[in-house]
Amino acid sequence: MHDDRLFDEKIAATYDDDKGISAPEVIEPAVDLLAELAGGGRALEFAIGTGRIALPLARKGVQVEGIELSRPMVSRLRAKEGGAEISVAIGDMVTTDVARRFSLVYLVFNTINNLTSQDAQLACFRNAAAHLEPGGHFLIEVGVPPLQRLPVGETILAFDHSETHWGVDEYDVVNQNFSSHHIWLRDGSYERFSVPFRYAWPAEFDLMARLAGLRLKERWGGWKKELFTQVSDKHVSVWQKVEG
Repeated sequence: MHDDRLFDEKIAATYDDDKGISAPEVIEPAVDLLAELAGGGRALEFAIGTGRIALPLARKGVQVEGIELSRPMVSRLRAKEGGAEISVAIGDMVTTDVARRFSLVYLVFNTINNLTSQDAQLACFRNAAAHLEPGGHFLIEVGVPPLQRLPVGETILAFDHSETHWGVDEYDVVNQNFSSHHIWLRDGSYERFSVPFRYAWPAEFDLMARLAGLRLKERWGGWKKELFTQVSDKHVSVWQKVEG
């Protein structure tokens, strides 16, 4: 299946413009850690997108493949140097099977939250495990739900504001859902873009991993292996496929 509704050509065209996700100081630590975990084996990126991570990882000598739902995002990847050499299956990261096994499967930048039900997130873990060699690793990068910042009864948190962009998260704490609302000022007019998500705590992801035959190996507060603490705003977690 494929559905470009959220990540259509318009979003794909400007996706890499966000320096918060595309600056070298953001990319390089992630690529270094992923290359270390791949250990000379092949890597599969769920939601490979425009190749923001996959292309520099491939330049480090890792054989990278991908799964991606959005055709416009893949078109952007293909237009970059080296993009034509990366095999990408068009489909969702819950059900798509590339019929090969990898030493590393990874999913970055909160993309696990794009799956808006617990069943879908669990199925993603199971699909990752199915693509791993025994002893292989599944890594996700995802934010810690910032609910400690929500006053009792409130549902809105601002996460960005500038002269040209405003970002607001709207939380449904009963159902563990939230929506990120973006408003851009471009060429004198306002544009709005909203994306639905489902948040989960690290412990819930650990349970999903156990149900998929994976066990927690590492959890850091960032790509440089920072200590994960009670004030960490995200985690980089690694689970290993149980052998036997």
